[in-house]
Amino acid sequence: MPNTEESLWEKTSIQNMFRYVPSGTYYARFRAGGKVIRQSLDTSVFSVARQRLPDRMRQYRSRHESVQAFADGKMTMADASEVYLRKVRASASLKTRSKDYREMMIDFIKRSWPALMEMDVRKVSDRDCENWLTRYQQQYAPTVVNNSIGTLRAVFDEAISTGARFNNPASGLSRVKVKQKRLQLPSRQEFLRFVEEIRTAGARQSKDCANLVRFLAYSGVRIGEARYVTWADVNLAQGEMHVRGDPITATKNGETRYVPMISELEQMLSELRNERPNDSSASTVMRVFECQNSMTHAAAKIGMKRITHHDLRHLFATICIESGVDIPTVSRWLGHKDGGALCMKTYGHLRREHSFSQARRVSFGVGL
Repeated sequence: MPNTEESLWEKTSIQNMFRYVPSGTYYARFRAGGKVIRQSLDTSVFSVARQRLPDRMRQYRSRHESVQAFADGKMTMADASEVYLRKVRASASLKTRSKDYREMMIDFIKRSWPALMEMDVRKVSDRDCENWLTRYQQQYAPTVVNNSIGTLRAVFDEAISTGARFNNPASGLSRVKVKQKRLQLPSRQEFLRFVEEIRTAGARQSKDCANLVRFLAYSGVRIGEARYVTWADVNLAQGEMHVRGDPITATKNGETRYVPMISELEQMLSELRNERPNDSSASTVMRVFECQNSMTHAAAKIGMKRITHHDLRHLFATICIESGVDIPTVSRWLGHKDGGALCMKTYGHLRREHSFSQARRVSFGVGL
């Protein structure tokens, strides 16, 4: 019996999700604007398709509503910005902080170009955007400027997708060169004094703050990842730790990773586990999840340059590289996916004392 159109589609246990039998690919099938819409979920894995389904439906309906709303009337930049932000808020792939950051970029653009939001999207010219950028880059840091350019382009792309205009006047804006910030990190001796100052500060959670500082420096995990590490993730027998990140969105790059524990981290976690024998495997290893005030006060007290939580991640990477660990390996421990490119760019110039110590090892053999 020949295949009919319906026989090619297999229902699933999830509403609005079907499987195309010949290829095994899953599709979303739903109604929008009185029409039946069918969109590929670009996967043949059921669990992945189930996660993508709500996001695809929200994105399509949001865009459809925008097209309908502005098909017969003018669209202002405020309208286009709201369409863009609605899409950002509906995205299941973006983390909350990323969504907040994009909203902040829109706010910065509004402040720097007050008249923009009331303008018809069709009447914003390339020259208007260039004049804005000239003013804008004098007020904000290069990274903010570059991210704002990307955001402005994305807003115009939404206007284009609704048919409100046909080109993007921000497409020709030149990004600003970002200068590499030179890291100013504590020496090993300064770090130990720094931790001791935090530990003995006398506050109720001073010891917990000192533990968080050591944990970040000895593991290289991000502050947002540290809060989710539980005792179930710590394998002291194998000397390995599972970094899972947020239970919903995982780590910054959307994946989990296993990292080996250096000896200081292994010793620290062994001591903490012995101190807390009644903690369940689901208990978090850290008892505080930020300690910037404690770090700032301790740095000032011992005359050290102020550092942040993220600087402790830099410190871990620097110590690893200075100890002879190759950059691609350090990059994997940090959870980077670029094979070490970012590590090379960030840590290519190590601290002066290490540079001098390495220079003393070089010899032409003259006078021997």
